[in-house]
Amino acid sequence: MKAKHIAIVGATGAVGREMLDVLRRRRFPVASIRPLGSGRSAGMKVRFDGAEIEVQELREDSFAGIDIALFSAGGGVSRQFVPPAVRAGAVVIDNSSAFRQDTGVPLVIPEINGADAARHRGIIANPNCTIAVALMALAPLHRAFGLKRVFAASYQAVSGTGAKAIEELRQQIEASVAGLPIEKSVYPHQIAFNVLPHIDSFRENGYTGEEVKMQDEARKILHHPALRLSATCVRVPVYRAHSVALNAEFERPVSVDAARAVLAGAPGLRVVDDPAKNEYPMPLHCAGRDDCEVGRIRMDCALENGLAMWIAGDQLLKGAALNAVQIAELL
Repeated sequence: MKAKHIAIVGATGAVGREMLDVLRRRRFPVASIRPLGSGRSAGMKVRFDGAEIEVQELREDSFAGIDIALFSAGGGVSRQFVPPAVRAGAVVIDNSSAFRQDTGVPLVIPEINGADAARHRGIIANPNCTIAVALMALAPLHRAFGLKRVFAASYQAVSGTGAKAIEELRQQIEASVAGLPIEKSVYPHQIAFNVLPHIDSFRENGYTGEEVKMQDEARKILHHPALRLSATCVRVPVYRAHSVALNAEFERPVSVDAARAVLAGAPGLRVVDDPAKNEYPMPLHCAGRDDCEVGRIRMDCALENGLAMWIAGDQLLKGAALNAVQIAELL
């Protein structure tokens, strides 16, 4: 494979730094790295493969000579700077929600619908981190048994909100233990020792934007426009790695043994399912690991042809940086 000139937009953020590390770990053929950021970030240094590289200020003319641009700086930044990157000849892999539902933009998880990436017109979208983790289990089961509808409850780590949320949780824990007043700015309520059933803004139908994304993006990735998915997304006081409780109903008969056999053969997924030994997926074990984990697999007692299960995965990796680099590998 020919070495590529890579730009990373949002290089100083949590996902941007993970992208640099994943490129190094997976020995992606890099000819050059161009870290890009806001005016506040310009001049800072990031590390790649043992070297320190200075972050350049993001401008519309920042993409000359770039082959692949990895974006992870929010939807507003993507809407402004992705078009000039594409005009400069780069293929953009965008981690924001800006283009995910555009008809001409593939929304890709390589283990599930990697072939879609070949149909890009300069932009490939990275999916929402929570649905990326959930689909690592649901997609192979859909291929085998025909997914009909899904009920999901997410348990999402604060790192999904960003570095300020991580710091807020840390400070609130320390203040609570010390008996000091709790300060909050990132979330509307205390997150330490609490859970918030509120991720993204509320819509008129009572669902949040995050919950709507889960259904819309699952339909697009699975090529299953009739899929019905109802989600409740919850922020929990965990630093890293998301978990999702899934209740799925299928078109065809399913059994626990058959499901385990399918899941055991799915790439990027480990079956961790021995409750008698207290073995099941946990965010603490998934943090920093590429593979997602699935367990607590059982027949659903309220659905026909239904399964209940629990999946966990590092949303900074499979939900963001790792998935983006895997897409780059497809290119």
